[in-house]
Amino acid sequence: MSTQLSTRQLGPYQVSAIGLGCMNLSHAYGAPPSDEDANRLLQEAFDLGITHFDSAALYGLGHNETLLGKNFLKKYRQQITLISKGGVGPAEGKRVIDSRPESLRRDIEGSLQRLQTDVIDLYYLHRWDKKVPIEDAIGTLGDFVKEGKVRAIGMSEISAQTLRKGHATFPIAALQTEYSMWSRNPEIALLQTCRELGISFVAFSPLARGFFSQSLLAIDQFLEKDIRRGMPRFQAENFEKNIPFYDALKQVAHNHHCTLPQLALAWVLHQGNDVLVIPGTAKLSHLRENIAADQIQLSAQSLQQIDDILDGIPVFGNRYNAVSQLEVDTEQYPT
Repeated sequence: MSTQLSTRQLGPYQVSAIGLGCMNLSHAYGAPPSDEDANRLLQEAFDLGITHFDSAALYGLGHNETLLGKNFLKKYRQQITLISKGGVGPAEGKRVIDSRPESLRRDIEGSLQRLQTDVIDLYYLHRWDKKVPIEDAIGTLGDFVKEGKVRAIGMSEISAQTLRKGHATFPIAALQTEYSMWSRNPEIALLQTCRELGISFVAFSPLARGFFSQSLLAIDQFLEKDIRRGMPRFQAENFEKNIPFYDALKQVAHNHHCTLPQLALAWVLHQGNDVLVIPGTAKLSHLRENIAADQIQLSAQSLQQIDDILDGIPVFGNRYNAVSQLEVDTEQYPT
């Protein structure tokens, strides 16, 4: 039986403010768990009150959706809000960004089949293929709503300007992008635009891709296929420079009698009642630790103390390397 977490609005849905980003169960950070362990974590997430489950066709090149659809969704489909994404395919076993209408239609049909469901509650354009007009891509997602394959649509890793164009084509329910104490780019324009248009804001990687862990993990501790090996902030020359930022925030967490991951989640949630977080993990202990952040209250004084650190100690390195940066459309602070 699911317990009760605080809830927030995600488009037309009322969901747990802390959701579960399911990517870690299939790829990206370290070795993914067995399907048995992954199912145990999904069950625990539901039992602890999570109702917002975020997957994508890309995760594990289809494995993540298959994992969710095989057992978990059969039991809880009517009790959770199911999220997936298309536009970055598992086409022919490769990661390909493709927003053409025919490719998006292939993606949605594949997702529905793997998830073993007739409809997806919220379906994001995972990445925008800039060779395709955004109006064509969002128009296609809007057609999926009209056809009953999807109930609402969203966009991911795009700029405020592109969000406006998409929303003018078909109503956008939610915007998803990276947001944390070390990635504050949405504050340039996206957060305000979402509020102006009435679009829910979902923060992925609120734990800074594991940088805000209880103990720092240097790049040489990552497995060969860990995606962080290609991220500038984890490169040795930047990582060492970012340690003072980590140490300062960990001291704040200690003063608040919580862990740094809990402080990081609480900080994002305190940026507005329209902001939701989807931390990912493959470990039950981390899942329970993350959910406990739901109870943390930060005073105005505490938030100011954190902001003083964020404004006073620079973060070294870009979010993405040069190739990956070309795949997103988000505003960037100068480096």
